[in-house]
Amino acid sequence: MIKQTSYILLFLALFVGFVVISNSAYTIDETEQVIITEFGKPKGQPINANPLVNEAGLHFKKPFVQKVNRIDKRVLEWDGPATEMPTRDKLYINVDNFARWRIVNAQLYFESLRDERTAISRLDDAIGGATRSVIAKHDLIEVIRSDKDRKSVQPEDFVSENSKLGVLPIIRYGRYALDQEILAAAKPKTDSWGIELIDIRFKRINYKAGVIQKIYDRMESERQQIASRFISEGEGEAAIIQGRQERDLLQIQSEAYRKEQELKGKADAAATEIYAKAYNSSPSAADFYLFVKTLETYKETLSKDTTAVFTTNSDLFRLLKQVETPKTTTSPAATPPAP
Repeated sequence: MIKQTSYILLFLALFVGFVVISNSAYTIDETEQVIITEFGKPKGQPINANPLVNEAGLHFKKPFVQKVNRIDKRVLEWDGPATEMPTRDKLYINVDNFARWRIVNAQLYFESLRDERTAISRLDDAIGGATRSVIAKHDLIEVIRSDKDRKSVQPEDFVSENSKLGVLPIIRYGRYALDQEILAAAKPKTDSWGIELIDIRFKRINYKAGVIQKIYDRMESERQQIASRFISEGEGEAAIIQGRQERDLLQIQSEAYRKEQELKGKADAAATEIYAKAYNSSPSAADFYLFVKTLETYKETLSKDTTAVFTTNSDLFRLLKQVETPKTTTSPAATPPAP
């Protein structure tokens, strides 16, 4: 009986020892660090007054009184929800960005936030607020374009000389600069929580439905204005070409008419010279020339409906007034006897 009781006591002692040892011993992985709390407050270990333990391996704490709070040492991911916000030019867009962060002051982090879920919620507020503030200070094109050094490829014909039509606004910052601006705005808040905010990037930027239609309408209006300018320039060039064509045509016609008149003049002069030589060869030839020309004048000026008044001594009336018949030689027998 005594021996059985001693076995039971030994078993209880071993069980209690096992429970005490298992509750006081703990291990730390390479990727984590530990904050020891006693009744909810950070408390040092029996052999170390610092409540932070970040060395990997086996460690001990007060059993049942102290609690192990594990904190990740790795770079963690923050992926906030897409949020609608306005740009400086009053266009609403949905901005979805992400960040990378890590805990650099575990005790401050634990005292401020306690756990990772609370940290994510506070990061939502800090990064979301910084993003809204930065987006509201810049135009939409600053968010869309990656950086200011990236040149836009645009045909020179689409750029108007006397207006801003087709001319893209100057990129002063770009999306990469806005990332850094958001990081700088949110970093002081996260530093106060023992968190190092490593980087912030835009993941996706979507237009709101109404904004997309406005952008399409503006693009269509700009293209129509560019098309109208091209049509106007084309019509102007066509008018210039047509005017040049008419001028050249008139010049060609004038030159051809001049040459025609020169040739006609030379031909008339040659014909007149030939006629003059022919008709001046004898008096009868000259009279015949005068007779032919007079008949031509009659033909051109007189018709059946023409009424002409001539004087008796008019040269034109000469042929109508008197027609001389050629003299013929008659025989004495044909001569009528004198009365």
